[in-house]
Amino acid sequence: MTYRIAPSILSADFARLGEEVKNVIAAGSDWIHFDVMDNHYVPNLTFGPMICQALKPHAKKADGTPVPIDVHLMIQPVDALAGAFIDAGADLVSFHPDASAHVHRSVQAIKAKG
Repeated sequence: MTYRIAPSILSADFARLGEEVKNVIAAGSDWIHFDVMDNHYVPNLTFGPMICQALKPHAKKADGTPVPIDVHLMIQPVDALAGAFIDAGADLVSFHPDASAHVHRSVQAIKAKG
């Protein structure tokens, strides 16, 4: 079994996100995890694709190897923001099936982005 360590930026110091991402990567993180909430599907509001895009350049090991960004969507509807996060640099996207009106279409839309 393979384990991946994917700390969420939700627990980071928002004033120092780039530095926090670099620190968890230096500590051995395999991925960087985004918990995306919309204050509709779940009762919290977090961040959007612009934060992902801004942090993508920081998601690298010391040798320059990219560290994947894993986006967990807790939003409704799913499709538009899933595509926006992929365009912003997300490498993995997950969502709650009950948040999508058509799960198959959501999966296909995500796969079509790469």
